[in-house]
Amino acid sequence: MPARPLRPGGPLLIPALGVTQVFGYGALYYAFTVLAPRITAEFGWPPEWTFGGFAAGLLLGGAVAPLTGSLIDRHGTRLVMTVGSVLAGLSLIVLAEAQGLASYVAAMVALQAVTTAVFYDAAFAALTQARGGQARRAISQLTLIGGFASTLFWPLTSALLAWLDWRGVYRLYGLSQILVCAPLHLLLLPGRVRRPVVEQAGVAAANAVPEEVDYLTGPVRRRAFLLLALAFSLQGFVVSAMAVHMLTLLRGFGLAGSVAVAIGAMLGPSQVAGRLVEMLFGRAVPPVTTAWVSACLMPVGLLLLLAGGAVPPVAGAFAVAFGISMGLSSIVRGTVPLQLFGPVGFGAMMGRLSAPGLVIKAAAPLVFAVSLERAGVSASTLLLAAISALAAAALLALARAAKA
Repeated sequence: MPARPLRPGGPLLIPALGVTQVFGYGALYYAFTVLAPRITAEFGWPPEWTFGGFAAGLLLGGAVAPLTGSLIDRHGTRLVMTVGSVLAGLSLIVLAEAQGLASYVAAMVALQAVTTAVFYDAAFAALTQARGGQARRAISQLTLIGGFASTLFWPLTSALLAWLDWRGVYRLYGLSQILVCAPLHLLLLPGRVRRPVVEQAGVAAANAVPEEVDYLTGPVRRRAFLLLALAFSLQGFVVSAMAVHMLTLLRGFGLAGSVAVAIGAMLGPSQVAGRLVEMLFGRAVPPVTTAWVSACLMPVGLLLLLAGGAVPPVAGAFAVAFGISMGLSSIVRGTVPLQLFGPVGFGAMMGRLSAPGLVIKAAAPLVFAVSLERAGVSASTLLLAAISALAAAALLALARAAKA
């Protein structure tokens, strides 16, 4: 039947979510890295104010994440993500009209508050509602597409600035949320889950290996949750800081601006490469193992940058290691909770896991901006390496706890 591919939750679900994740992360997150200097220059205030508004928005996003997760479980991802896309588009348009600090901060807060309804955690919930306990491969496929967000939107935003000011760019991106993302969410995402997800888990139990449905309970579950929340939070700090300041950091090591942009653009393909390897060969590897092994690449990459950041090939090796780690961390954000805790109440679970991380991510751009200014690029890079190493240690402890 011709209309069958267009049914909610059907075969076009992953491509549709891939498009909306690229547009979402590109417009709502990565574009800020390129536009922040223009915003600061136009308003004539210190850079800390620009990043402070962004941080305030991320902070509220962390506060509303559990609520968003509960709404997803109650009403389905179609409603939540469609409304989220419309609100994100309107928030970008309002941000483009900001006339001072108060209106800028208010618009940025509104914008970042709705990201929890359109970013990966919501998309993972959509895949879990559609696929039940067998959503691991779908999550890998989605992140494979989403990895191109920075690769596409950093150069696209830079190119658009040759024709538009930062306000025009945000207006255009706002329209893309309303005209592209909202319709895709409305047409192709699953609606309210009428059949309890626990029934789907029961079906999966009949066809899956025992480890995939033997979910954690009691004190072991609580400890695993805390370790996972800690690891996600620490990694979130590093990724958030680098997403906003990577180009500045690379230039701080002495690389030319064009070289820094080229190395930064390597992140996207590296993320995709890591996700492709996981999708093709990772089915036999437990998600918690993938989590701690990939997490170790992040401090390794940062130490490479610290040791030879002024040398383009070494900086490129950093981008590859860091990008692979970022790419796999996006996958394990969905697959590890699914493996350990199961699909029942997945939206609320993701909201609770995300909340502390989003709060910490909120502080990262501002804290790292101050660190770069006060302590310099070497000390700041060492700080990120230490934080990412702690995240890897937490995930290794989680892997051991899950086996106990």
